[in-house]
Amino acid sequence: MGDDRASRAGPPPGTREDGAVNARRDLEDGPARARHAYFDDPSGVVALAHRGFALDGRENSLTAFGTAVDLGFRYVETDAHATSDGVAVALHDDTLDRTTDAEGVVSELPWSVVRRARIGGVDPVPRLDDVLGTWPHLRVNVDVKSERAVLPVVAAIERTRAHDRVCVASFSAARRRATVARLSRPVATSAATGEVARFLAAHRAHLPRLAARALREVDALQVPAAQGRLRVVDAGTVAAAHAAGRGVHVWTVNDPAEMHRLLDLGVDGIVTDRADLLRDVLRARGTWV
Repeated sequence: MGDDRASRAGPPPGTREDGAVNARRDLEDGPARARHAYFDDPSGVVALAHRGFALDGRENSLTAFGTAVDLGFRYVETDAHATSDGVAVALHDDTLDRTTDAEGVVSELPWSVVRRARIGGVDPVPRLDDVLGTWPHLRVNVDVKSERAVLPVVAAIERTRAHDRVCVASFSAARRRATVARLSRPVATSAATGEVARFLAAHRAHLPRLAARALREVDALQVPAAQGRLRVVDAGTVAAAHAAGRGVHVWTVNDPAEMHRLLDLGVDGIVTDRADLLRDVLRARGTWV
């Protein structure tokens, strides 16, 4: 039989056929994504203050975000729900009950009612516009918590022209896609639960192309270090994400020893309730700028 090595090797580089093969591979594995401006930080570590910094429990308040900024943080994480009349608010829960002096489901209340609630009895519930607009250089990771919040979140990002400093996240890929599709310019994005699960399954099955394909729509993985007994973040998963050109951000890490361990593994970001401790860790490592 004749030698068929040439046919197995594929078309010559630079030909139309070669371009078609590369295009198919891009569709399968996900094209290389240009690094979004959101990640351009001189420290090299995305240090995220989770719901701002508030040891007294006044999370997601402008006071908490301002405290994080005063500590030197350039990134904060927040959550977005929408009122019944379409105002995006920075609030984790779908009700006012836990964190404010009021009660009720946010999506069933107009902004005129929600604005009177006080976080910890002190601070008003901020609009997402307030978080994005108060600090024009602050980078904000926005977890879109409900389908109802999609359009209000889009409107807030558009009004504040915050595209270069926003990362849109959601446990739902459909919700994230719906948000991103309606924006006039690209924002950074983070993987949803299903995408993370597919990435981890492919990685553990030693299928790197499938692992990369699972992350083809996003810029980063934002995951816990472990889920129950399952270790999510280890040297292998970090290397696999990096091989796919994606960053790894770990939540919610409040112990300095664990922060050091994860940074030693090469993670790209840490989300923490203890912004003060993470700052000290990064200072000790010479990466706090």
